[in-house]
Amino acid sequence: MSLTTSLLSRFKAQFASQIISAIASAVLVIGLARLLDPNAYGLLFLATSIFGTLELFARLGFAKSAARYIAEYKEKSPDQVPHIIRNSFAFISITTLCVATALVVGNRYIAEFVGEPELAPFLVLGFLYLGFGTFGAYIQKVLQGFEAIELAALLNVLERLSQLFLVLGFVVLGYGAIGALWGYILSYMLAAALGLGIIYKRVYSEGEIAPSIEPGLRRRMAEYSIPLTATSGANVLDKRVDTILVGVLLNPAAVSYYVISKQVIDFIEAPISALGFTLSPTFGAQKADGNIGQASRIYETALTHSLLLYVPAAAGIILIADPLVNLVFGAGYAGAVPVLQILGFYVILQTITKITSNALDFLGRARARAIVKGVTSVLNVVFNIILIPLFGVVGAAIATIITYSMYTFANVYIISQEFELHFKLVLRNVLLITIITSTMSVIVFALLNYIRGWITLFIVVGIGVFVWALQAIFIGLLDVEKIRSMLI
Repeated sequence: MSLTTSLLSRFKAQFASQIISAIASAVLVIGLARLLDPNAYGLLFLATSIFGTLELFARLGFAKSAARYIAEYKEKSPDQVPHIIRNSFAFISITTLCVATALVVGNRYIAEFVGEPELAPFLVLGFLYLGFGTFGAYIQKVLQGFEAIELAALLNVLERLSQLFLVLGFVVLGYGAIGALWGYILSYMLAAALGLGIIYKRVYSEGEIAPSIEPGLRRRMAEYSIPLTATSGANVLDKRVDTILVGVLLNPAAVSYYVISKQVIDFIEAPISALGFTLSPTFGAQKADGNIGQASRIYETALTHSLLLYVPAAAGIILIADPLVNLVFGAGYAGAVPVLQILGFYVILQTITKITSNALDFLGRARARAIVKGVTSVLNVVFNIILIPLFGVVGAAIATIITYSMYTFANVYIISQEFELHFKLVLRNVLLITIITSTMSVIVFALLNYIRGWITLFIVVGIGVFVWALQAIFIGLLDVEKIRSMLI
């Protein structure tokens, strides 16, 4: 199987997984928003943000480090792979147990620090949430290291679908936000149990095992996990701490506005997440084989087509944010509209980093990325502390855009040192995409006053998509025949 065919097969699996997961997540988010009031919704996701922050200390960088060395050793010395998994699993088990225990013991202190005593019962359940959630994330990284994208995709779908039914099921039965948290826990438990079984069968039942681990390998894994831990910590500061700060400085309702806006962005980003997840280990493998030119062309193509899709999508989100929030989530969440409009720019930035940042880990540039991520994430916290009291929840969104822009440009600079990029071609394509987006935006803006409900919203969005596609095909950035042949 050629590299292109192999990548396409993996991408199709991961893309299908991300689409199904995104739809399930969207239904879940909308269902929770309709069933819970903004305060209960905010408490639930304030708790999960705290768990996500603590998960950093449970995982450290061992999962990504294991994935990197699995990708390297599965070809040159596959009998060492079981030792890589065994050691990384042991590390994560110990750290997870310590962090989860500390969370249970200190739940009341954390709730008091945040200023929300009602958080305490949520935090007690954090022991289970952290445990199963951490192992589920570890399994995904291990499968990525094996380039077993199809299996990782299947597990992801199972987790999200079970999450949909369990979380909403408990809420409908009258258990409220606590019931929703139990639904998350049980879905993580199911996916983790199945994933561990798959890895055990693949590695220990079917593969060869060396008598002992290669000298120095355990040390190299630990050393490589350090910059990855720093990067993960910075990610937590970017994606979790801002939510916690909104809860501390404002209230649970403001948390719900911020979380809903980010969840809309996550839904939109599903396809690019699939592409980034699929390509990352391939970049590392191509570099190891000396195929820098081929890796560079893959990156350029992926970046151009991703921007072609997501720059217009970002413009669309900014334009239709008001009717979208009111129709989907209800008038009670109208405070999310300005937040979502600002985070529309975040869509473009994430499009670039989804393709770029994870690739740097597999290219051996984790340390450089960690430094940049650490600096920008600390700045993000500082900006949040300054801007939230001044502008409310909108200040958190502004802080995210400012610091993530810095991080994005730094990522592109670092990867340009690894790849032989044709910048003139990329900039030409970006200019064409900007023209396409501008034309589409003018037409959509002119039609905004006609949106009265679901049907008119879909019609306006459909017109925008049609105008975008027509221009992209005419200019030559979108090849319909190629897309059809790839998907069929």
